[in-house]
Amino acid sequence: MELLLGYGAGLLTLINPCVLSGLAKKELAAGKVVFLDFSATWCSTCKAQDRVMLKLREENSDYDANISFIKVDWDEYGDGNLSNELRIPRRSTLVVLKGNKELGRVVAGTSRKQIKKLMDTALKAAKA
Repeated sequence: MELLLGYGAGLLTLINPCVLSGLAKKELAAGKVVFLDFSATWCSTCKAQDRVMLKLREENSDYDANISFIKVDWDEYGDGNLSNELRIPRRSTLVVLKGNKELGRVVAGTSRKQIKKLMDTALKAAKA
């Protein structure tokens, strides 16, 4: 499940950082594992990460069935509440959360192995 306009039908457009923070917290409060993707449309590293994540999600439908993917537009929300709370250093940062715990993060990494490891961490936590 992905919660942002731009990846297909049934997705939500986030309006401001307070809504974003609330959305992530709502998903976490519901017991869901949240995969945050802090990115910018002009960022080549972000685009490389997107290609890897989309390919992995196509290959394994369990990711979408068990993880709440939330794309965060860095240009709009990079200095917002959620980014500050999580101390996100830059765009192209991927973070997995469950409950009140961060399970892992990748900063500017684009390798399939690195991103798959993070996505598998999220999937394992979602199925636990």
